Amino acid sequence: MLIALAIMIGFFLLVTLLPMSYSQHYLVRSCDFVRLQVFYIASLVTVTSLFLLWQSSAIGYVFIALTSLLIMILQGKWIYPYTWLAKKEVQSAPKHIDHSIRIMSANVLMSNHKSEQLIILVDEHQPDLLITLESDSWWENKLSVIKKNYPYYIECPKDNRYGMHLYSKFKILDAQICELIEKDIPSIHILFENDEGLQMQGHFIHPAPPSPTEEDSSRPRDSELIMVAKALKNPTRPTIVAGDLNDVAWSRSTRLFMQISGFLDPRKGRGFYNTFHASYFFMRWPLDHLFHSPGFKVKRIKRLAKYGSDHFALLTELIYENANQQSLETKSDELKQEEIQELAMSKADKRKVPRFEEE
Repeated sequence: MLIALAIMIGFFLLVTLLPMSYSQHYLVRSCDFVRLQVFYIASLVTVTSLFLLWQSSAIGYVFIALTSLLIMILQGKWIYPYTWLAKKEVQSAPKHIDHSIRIMSANVLMSNHKSEQLIILVDEHQPDLLITLESDSWWENKLSVIKKNYPYYIECPKDNRYGMHLYSKFKILDAQICELIEKDIPSIHILFENDEGLQMQGHFIHPAPPSPTEEDSSRPRDSELIMVAKALKNPTRPTIVAGDLNDVAWSRSTRLFMQISGFLDPRKGRGFYNTFHASYFFMRWPLDHLFHSPGFKVKRIKRLAKYGSDHFALLTELIYENANQQSLETKSDELKQEEIQELAMSKADKRKVPRFEEE
């Protein structure tokens, strides 16, 4: 048992330490995804080691328990901001306020053909903006039934799992579909106006993940996040960024996105809202995100029911009150520049991101 526990905890120590490097290889960056699971396993190993130490007095269990505790501390530092114990980054909006913007993001899984289940969720929750990811021509056809309630829409079907569709109850004043980093991996950018006449911007992205079947490196994904963050820093209007980032909330690249842009994450202090993988409860992490400029307060965040995809849909309801709040992610400009140089591609030009500048 001692040898088995030593091998196990040695492996998880490696998984914990690898992401501290700037390596963007998918094997290293994938270690970011399992921080929550590693924390739970290390907790179990700590308790088991202490019990076996009490039973046998073997000194080896002391080292295993201490290593497990170190892993818990290192992993806990990353995931803590998303627990209920942490400070909320975004203020809560009063429940009685009705005027809001409700955004639903759903990675439909292109091979999933249970469109009626997603349509039921849309009818039930009535988002003002619905963004679908991995949606191809089949999904475009099936979702056409919701257009009676969504008079404004942008369609970008693709059969490569990077199709994207946007349906809006609010008037879209301007829109662009862009391929920011890689060909055939689009993003949708809109200028829209809510029912109170307030103009806002929405930027919806779905960069490729680091994986053996997609990208050996996380560099394209990280570059797209950095590009969008630099372009949207100090926005002139209330701004929202949402989508499947193929990255977890606590990773270096996602945190760098928030540090550069100054955008806030309404999940902090409220929960993980793990949206992937819908079929395996023990292997879930937050891949679907929504970030916003500081003036919003959050009324509700909800992970919705299964609808046949490998992702859960995420529903976020925000109130714009020009709130005085700021990101909890702070770091020196010098260190941010070092990280940007390490993570971003040279062609990550922020000018490619539409800002809909006022004339």
